[in-house]
Amino acid sequence: MQLPQTFENLISEAESLKLYQKLIQQINKDFLLSNIDLDFDENILPSSLKYLMHEIVFKLIQEKFAEYLNLLYIIDVSENKIKQLDGSDTLKLSEDVTFLILQREWQKVWFRNAYS
Repeated sequence: MQLPQTFENLISEAESLKLYQKLIQQINKDFLLSNIDLDFDENILPSSLKYLMHEIVFKLIQEKFAEYLNLLYIIDVSENKIKQLDGSDTLKLSEDVTFLILQREWQKVWFRNAYS
């Protein structure tokens, strides 16, 4: 599996395989497991999804760092990929982390669809 390298590619691949709603379900499931009170509607626009997730990740980094780390652990975002990010700008960092979260969630959905 080749992971999409942009948000637009990820969304277009999810929609073309008719897995966008499964992606939202996976995100909701993992956020709930992380004790983050969040429930995206399955018909949320991709742009809204990206914006809201970015806002949530930014707030977690700024205000609830332990919950942020727990979320990354639950979702299973690669520690190496996180370490490669530039942490000097929190806004840019939260945007990059949001994309890594979406990539990992997409990977889970894709594998479940391909091998079940």
